[in-house]
Amino acid sequence: MATRSQIEWTEMTWNPVTGCTKISPGCKHCYAERMAKRLQAMGQERYRNGFQLTLQPDSLEEPLRWKRSRMIFVNSMSDLFHKQVPLEYIQRAFSVMRDAHWHTFQILTKRGDRLRADAHRIDWPANVWMGVSVESSEYLHRVEQLRTVPAAVRFLSIEPLLGPIPDLSLADIGWVIVGGESGPGARPMNPSWVRTIRERCLEEGVPFFFKQWGGVWKSRQGRELDGRTWDELPRRVRPATQLARKPGNLSPYLAAGL
Repeated sequence: MATRSQIEWTEMTWNPVTGCTKISPGCKHCYAERMAKRLQAMGQERYRNGFQLTLQPDSLEEPLRWKRSRMIFVNSMSDLFHKQVPLEYIQRAFSVMRDAHWHTFQILTKRGDRLRADAHRIDWPANVWMGVSVESSEYLHRVEQLRTVPAAVRFLSIEPLLGPIPDLSLADIGWVIVGGESGPGARPMNPSWVRTIRERCLEEGVPFFFKQWGGVWKSRQGRELDGRTWDELPRRVRPATQLARKPGNLSPYLAAGL
């Protein structure tokens, strides 16, 4: 259940859970849903249930078999904090992440309420970054919920950015990713929305990563913002990470120890 990732800010994906349900406007054109249905049509056993939430316990220990240090996005095809995922299963996933201490794990959720409610029942390893997805000002409560979590790095994935977020507070936040929606039906993103967030990051000294402009054909739009790419990473990133080998402009930050 692990694959090399084309996502610009990670290396690998690890999916001990697959499938999800939609809970907010950012889910409307979910890439994971499209992919799951495609894999189901191809006869992939793990996607026999399509996008219905399914635990994949035989995938839990995969990171322990990868000996080279990697940046790993957890559950790119699901949400670890979905209400249908038992707490005991979440705890098992965190135990694996603790044991695989040579990796760095990145977790994203839209379910900040459950994250906050269960955070004290989880043993948080230093190699786990925890983030929430925020698509508009209406969902800033997820940021407040994230602030209560004792993760080594707390980060925001503001993708797809669907509206202006002028009142974004970055207190206790260690990284911000911004991106436009891509694929069929992609909704447009106003450049001024992106610049407002970037300026807030610059003012508060928070690393800023601009993932994409998006669009139906995202490769045509590129990743540059005001004449450059923005590939900043949290200061806790491991200097030896292989992210330096990925396309983009990551290596200057790694060389500086950022």
